[in-house]
Amino acid sequence: MEQVYLAIVLAPLLAAAAAGLFGKKIGRAGAAGVTIAGVAISFALSLVALNFHLSAGSYNAPVYEWAALGGLHFEVGFLVDHLTVLMMVVVTFVSLCVHVYTIGYMHDDPGYQRFFSYISLFTFAMLMLVMSNNFLQLFFGWEAVGVVSYLLIGFWYKRPTAIFANLKAFLINRVGDFGFLLGIAALATYTGTLDYALTFADAERLSGETISIFGASQWSLLTFSCICLFIGAMGKSAQVPLHVWLPDSMEGPTPISALIHAATMVTAGIFMVARMSPLFEHSQTALAVVMIIGAITAFFTGLLGIVQQDIKRVIAYSTLSQLGYMTVALGASAYAAAIFHLMTHAFFKALLFLAAGSVIIAMHHEQDIRKMGGLRKYLPITYWTSVIGTLALIGFPGFSGFFSKDALIEAVHESTTPGHMLAYWAVLLGVFITSLYSFRLLFVVFHGKERMDHHTKEHLHETPWVVTGPLIALAIPSVVIGWLTIRPVLFGEYFQGSIFNLEGQNPLHGLGEEFHGPLQFLLHAFQGPAVYLAAAGAGVAWLLYLKLPEWPAQVIQRFSGLHRVLMNKYYFDWFNENVLARASRGLGQLFWKVGDQTLIDGGIVNGSARTVGVLSATLRKVQTGRLYNYAFAMIIGLAVIVGWLVFRV
Repeated sequence: MEQVYLAIVLAPLLAAAAAGLFGKKIGRAGAAGVTIAGVAISFALSLVALNFHLSAGSYNAPVYEWAALGGLHFEVGFLVDHLTVLMMVVVTFVSLCVHVYTIGYMHDDPGYQRFFSYISLFTFAMLMLVMSNNFLQLFFGWEAVGVVSYLLIGFWYKRPTAIFANLKAFLINRVGDFGFLLGIAALATYTGTLDYALTFADAERLSGETISIFGASQWSLLTFSCICLFIGAMGKSAQVPLHVWLPDSMEGPTPISALIHAATMVTAGIFMVARMSPLFEHSQTALAVVMIIGAITAFFTGLLGIVQQDIKRVIAYSTLSQLGYMTVALGASAYAAAIFHLMTHAFFKALLFLAAGSVIIAMHHEQDIRKMGGLRKYLPITYWTSVIGTLALIGFPGFSGFFSKDALIEAVHESTTPGHMLAYWAVLLGVFITSLYSFRLLFVVFHGKERMDHHTKEHLHETPWVVTGPLIALAIPSVVIGWLTIRPVLFGEYFQGSIFNLEGQNPLHGLGEEFHGPLQFLLHAFQGPAVYLAAAGAGVAWLLYLKLPEWPAQVIQRFSGLHRVLMNKYYFDWFNENVLARASRGLGQLFWKVGDQTLIDGGIVNGSARTVGVLSATLRKVQTGRLYNYAFAMIIGLAVIVGWLVFRV
């Protein structure tokens, strides 16, 4: 199978190279064709790998050794187990849909070939990350998705907002990556290896090790390492306070918004923590930190989606909130629930983003939802697929998001991690918030009064099949995937050997004993509050944005202070730009003026030159050209030498 695994990662890489280096020669059709073929090969072979591993064990072997330093080996290798193949299938399927969709969305863009090259390279980077069997390759994939996301967010590089957004994403991810690298370094120092299997096998011993951080104070090694690793996940998976880059990433073209938010980049942090479950399970402190950060992200970023007017930003804040849900599940030791929600979320979130892109195309690249309305009769396929994506997102009974979200909430409730009840109420109330902003978007865009201008209205029509086809392809798993996979993935033994739980620490075990099939699970959900909170959110959205559309303005006026806080995104951006960035610039200016100009230029460089100049000017006066001056100097010099010799004796 090693050749299959190599083909899975190399097909998108070779396709990206072909489109990027030879884009002008092969043309637009050639660039699209070769990259779609490359990702299609990866998807087909990922299905082959999935089928193989359903009946076989995991594969863990190096491909080649890159370097060796003492006893530390730097290798490229693959760990392919049930967790890996699930991620491989999700990444390649969503990427394939995005590639096909891009043909229509980027049709008139002059950077057509370059964009196809970037998204294919993005797929390669994510596959290298999820298939790695060691920390070196994990870090390579981690940084590679960051670099390519920088290129894609700033794809329209002539827009100042796009350049600001990609720089913001790059810098904030470097903050997280610094912690990530510290965590890897700490583990490598105490284990002498970068290999997952060897590190995980040593986890019990590591749980008793301590590390000195500040002075003589001792920290648990695993607590320190896991928190550092999670700081990396906070950057990639956009957890508070390192979340501010994700909404701004909407400056990139819509296809890459779908790819970043659904299957790559932001899911990397969730996957990484699940992969590191043998380490996190030995640190209740680290799990509590993960859970609380996730709960804060799930609840508070969801509120921001209610006040957004940009169609893509509403969905972006939805992604932030749902990533918070997954992070809460990780902190609850319900790793399978987090990955299950990651899988279902990938399908319906990609669907919602691509549907938003379809609306943007039809509206001549207008993204303000206040200038839309009544679009369902003009865009029927886009509308109905958006309905499916919305119902999956809010957890409507029977849709994929229902199975993953309801199980996740119950798992958090049953968890033993400190702070689990706070997290439970955060994710439970988040159900109402999710439903409110999701149906607000659906009603304002597709229902009610038509608010577009006359010219736009005249040219409104459904988008071409290369746009609507991927919507339909993503809508299917958004409906059925939960029915098909909840038993083996969530309550079965699918993740046995891939995800590790200490005895009695997996809250899904108790829920699994009461699981009697997806239909019974669906009926049982009506005994809990989540379904009714989702219905209440939809009802409030219907009342405010369809029946009484004048009310939202009155609510904003009544709660103007809260609205101002939400519109300013809790002032995180203001704090970053006016405190952190200004302080950094001030510190840089201080180093420049004192260190560079005064010490280096003024003291060392110019100062040494001035010293030489003064000495030269002084010595120049001695060179008179008169013989008696030189003879006098020689006599004085000889007298000094004789005197020194006499006194020495």
